[in-house]
Amino acid sequence: MTAVTDQDHTEQAGNAVSGESGDAESDGQRPVEEPLPEAEAEIEVEPEGEDGHARVETVSGPGSGPERDEEGNVSEAPGRTPADGHARAWAGRGRRRREAGSRSPEPVDTAVPADDDSADAWDDGLIARRVTAETEQAAVMEVRGHNAPPAAPLTYDGPLHSRLDALRELVGLSRARLDSRTLAEAGQVLDEAAARRRLSGQHTVVAIAGATGSGKSQLFNSLAGVAISETGVRRPTTAAPIACSWSDGSASLIERLGIPPRLRRRPLQSAESEAQLRGLVLVDLPDHDSAAVQHREHVDRILALVDAVIWVVDPEKYADAILHERYLRPMAGHAEVMFVVLNQIDRLPGEAAEQVLDDLRRLLDEDGIALGEYGEPGATVLAVSALTGDGVGELREALGHFVTERGAPARRIAADVDAAAWRLRPVYATGRRTGLSEAARDDFAARLADAVGATAAGEAAERAWLRNANRACGTPWLRLWRWFDDRREPSTGRLPVRAQPDEEATARQRVEQAVRTLADRASAGLPAPWAQAVREAAVRGSQGLPEALDQLTARAGLPPGRPPRPGWWPVAVLAQASMTLLQIVGGLWLVGQIVGVMAPNLGVPVLLMVAGIIGGPIVEWSCRMAARGPARRYGVEAERRLREAASGCGRARVLDPVAAELLRYREVREQYGRVVGVG
Repeated sequence: MTAVTDQDHTEQAGNAVSGESGDAESDGQRPVEEPLPEAEAEIEVEPEGEDGHARVETVSGPGSGPERDEEGNVSEAPGRTPADGHARAWAGRGRRRREAGSRSPEPVDTAVPADDDSADAWDDGLIARRVTAETEQAAVMEVRGHNAPPAAPLTYDGPLHSRLDALRELVGLSRARLDSRTLAEAGQVLDEAAARRRLSGQHTVVAIAGATGSGKSQLFNSLAGVAISETGVRRPTTAAPIACSWSDGSASLIERLGIPPRLRRRPLQSAESEAQLRGLVLVDLPDHDSAAVQHREHVDRILALVDAVIWVVDPEKYADAILHERYLRPMAGHAEVMFVVLNQIDRLPGEAAEQVLDDLRRLLDEDGIALGEYGEPGATVLAVSALTGDGVGELREALGHFVTERGAPARRIAADVDAAAWRLRPVYATGRRTGLSEAARDDFAARLADAVGATAAGEAAERAWLRNANRACGTPWLRLWRWFDDRREPSTGRLPVRAQPDEEATARQRVEQAVRTLADRASAGLPAPWAQAVREAAVRGSQGLPEALDQLTARAGLPPGRPPRPGWWPVAVLAQASMTLLQIVGGLWLVGQIVGVMAPNLGVPVLLMVAGIIGGPIVEWSCRMAARGPARRYGVEAERRLREAASGCGRARVLDPVAAELLRYREVREQYGRVVGVG
C-alpha cells in the first residue's frame, strides 16, 4: 500500500476533475522517504475490486490513529481505525491503480506547493464546482468484496414470460414477410429483456432526467446526501452520466449503462438511507435539451435501459414542447415507472406552486400519461425544492416504496412490450373478417372450369353418346340421307370456326382473371404486408397454370373409343334390323311378282314393306327418347371429371399457397393477441 498525505490526495483530486488523473497514477509501490507528520493522515489505496472501483481509506490521522503518550511514543500497534473514523474518497479523484506489469512505475511528486490554488483546481471548463476536501471525505465509493455472493438474477412472472415468448415467436414467424426495420424495435425489446433478466433482480436502476437548469443534479445530490454531481450556472453542467448505488452488487447493471468506474459513486453512509433506498441505483443524466449532441445521445441511450425515470421540471420549462413531444408523449405507456418532479418550488410565491402543479398534471393527462392518484397505477407527480429540501423527504419515501417492491424492471419490460406491440398493430391487426369463404373457392373453381370448357365438354360428351345411339339404333336410309345432306350442304351462312390460338388466348385470359379475383378476395381486409404476400403467392401459383390445365383437359376429357352402351341396345339394334329386313323382304316380294316369278298377291308384300318403313323410325325415335337420360348422365359425368381436374390443379397451384399465407397470418395474429394480452 502507498502512504500519501491528505494534501497530496487533494491535489490529485483536482487533477482528476481536470482530466489529468490518468497522468498522475502510479503503481502504488514507491515508498515515501519522509515520515508523516502527526497532522497528516495516511491513505490506503487497494487494488480494484470486482466492480471496477478502487477503495481509498484513511489509515491514520489526528483523532483517529493510535494514541501517543507525552513523550511521543505510540501506545498501541499502528492499524486501521474503526469505520466511523475512516475518510473515503472518490474512485476517479486522486486514486492510484495497480497495473500488473503493464508499464514501469512512475515517480510520484509528494511535494506540496506553498499556495492553496493547486489544491482548489477547477475542472475542464464544463462544470462549475470546486473540489473541496470536505466533499472528498464525505463521498463514499462503491466497494464489493471479492467473496460477496452474486446478486440474484431478475425473474419475470408468468404473464410477462408468456408475452415475451409470444413476441419472440411473432418475430420469428414474421421475418420472411416483414422488413427488418419493422421488427427492429420488437427484436431490441427481446434483447434488452433477456439482458436485464440475467442481471440483478435486487436492484432498481432509476435515471434522473431533465432540461438545462431544472436542478436535476442538485436533486440528485440531495437524494444522495452528498455533493456527487456537479452543479453550477454554466451550461451544460452535467457532461456525462453519473451512477450512485445504495448497495453492493450493482456493477453489472451500471456496466450495462456504459458508465465507467470513475463515474460510479456511493451515497453518504447512513443507516436510515441504506435501509430506505437499499437496492437503488440512481443515475444523473446530462440535459436532454443540451446543445451538445453527445449529451442527448447519452440521454436517449440510457433512457432505453433504465428501469424507471424521474423527470425533473422547473416552473419555467415544465411545458417545454421538446420534453412533451420527444419524451413524455412517446413514453406515455411507461407511466407506472415514471416520476415527474416539479423542482424549485421555493421560487413560487403563495399558491403558485399548486397552480403550476395542477397545470403540469393537465399537460401530462393530455400526453396520455396516467397519473398514479387515488391508488391507481400511474406516474407519481411531486413538488420539491432541492435547494431548501422541501418535498425531498416525500420523494425519498416514494422512491423507497418503489424500490422495495422490486417490480420496476418487470413493469418496464412490460411497458416496452406494450409499446412495441402498439407500433406493430398496423401490420398485424385488422378490423374485419379475413380469409377465403366457400363462395370464393367455388367461384374460383367455376372460373377455371369455364376456362377449360368443362360445360362444353359435357355437352359434347352428351351429343357423342346420342350420336352413337343413333348410329346403333337408327334406320340405315336415314343415316345415309344425313350423310349425303352434310356432304352437299354449302359452307355459306355457317359460323366461322374459331382458330386454336384464339381459344388458347381466351382460356389464358380467363385463368388470369380467375387468379386475380381470388387474390383480391383473399387479401381483402389484411394488413398491407400480408395482403401483398397473399397476392404474390397467387401470382406465383398462376405461372404455368394454363398449360397444366390444358394437359389435364386432354387426360380427363372424353375417354378414348365409343361411349358405353346400355343393356337394351342389342334389343333395339335387333328390332331395327328386323324392320329393315321386313322392308327388304316386302320389296323383293313385289319385284318377284312384277317379273312373274311369284304369284300376284300385293297385300302381304305391301304390308311387310309398310311395317318395315313405319317401324324403323318408330324404333329409332324410341331409342332416342330412351337414350336421353343416359346421354345426359354421361355428359354430366364428363363435365364433373373436368371440373374436378381443373379445381384440383387450381387448388394445388393457387389455393393451397394462398391458404398457407392466410394460415400464417392467422397464426401471427394469434401470437400478436398473446403479446397484447388478448386471449
